[in-house]
Amino acid sequence: MTKNTYRVSQNNQNRKSVFSFIEKHISINGLFENGLPIKYLPYILFISAIGICYIGNVHYAEKTIRKIDKIKEEVEDLRADFRTLQADYMHARLQSEVAKKVENLGLKESSKPPVKIIVKKGEY
Repeated sequence: MTKNTYRVSQNNQNRKSVFSFIEKHISINGLFENGLPIKYLPYILFISAIGICYIGNVHYAEKTIRKIDKIKEEVEDLRADFRTLQADYMHARLQSEVAKKVENLGLKESSKPPVKIIVKKGEY
């Protein structure tokens, strides 16, 4: 049986990747030769704080949008209920409907028109 061997392809050596390009042209190793450069620390902390504030603001905005959508749906439901109740009350206040409801109490609708009572000065 033959032994497994590793073969280097000619195509891989000619191909250039983005990371090899970045590694060749930007030398980050030079910055960290003597340890972490303290002069960049305030900038890094500032950018990190701004990033955290930005992420928090996005979450807050999405939460507010969800609340607004939920309240809009609730308002639409309440508006529909209001319109239904308003139509029921408009129907219930008709003279014929009131007469039907008070009939159970023994009240009857008057067939005579109302009479105007005139009171003279000093009579009362």
